[in-house]
Amino acid sequence: MNHIIPAAIRYQSDLIRNVEGIKAIGLKADSFKTQLDLIKEISEHLNVIKASTDAMTDDRRKANKIENVRSKAIAYCDKVRPHFDTIRYHVDKLELLVDDAYWPLPKYREMLAVR
Repeated sequence: MNHIIPAAIRYQSDLIRNVEGIKAIGLKADSFKTQLDLIKEISEHLNVIKASTDAMTDDRRKANKIENVRSKAIAYCDKVRPHFDTIRYHVDKLELLVDDAYWPLPKYREMLAVR
């Protein structure tokens, strides 16, 4: 929430300014179709990440109220953990879309090249 989403929004905002600039100089809509597609795709991933994170947080709060350790562990496994896959998928997609200059964490390809 405080690394990935702000970085994606900053990149998206720059894309929006780019589209506004292209429009301002009078170029046609096909001149900025790629930027619009990226803006839309980033928004879709951000929306899923936010909704999934909120749902995960709610399920975590419920699990934390369970006193029995075994039951709490099962609740975390069955209710909280499944959100991780959805969040991870959409963050991975954003990693491919957002420019390296904006991305606050090492990307997978960068970690693979580290020796």
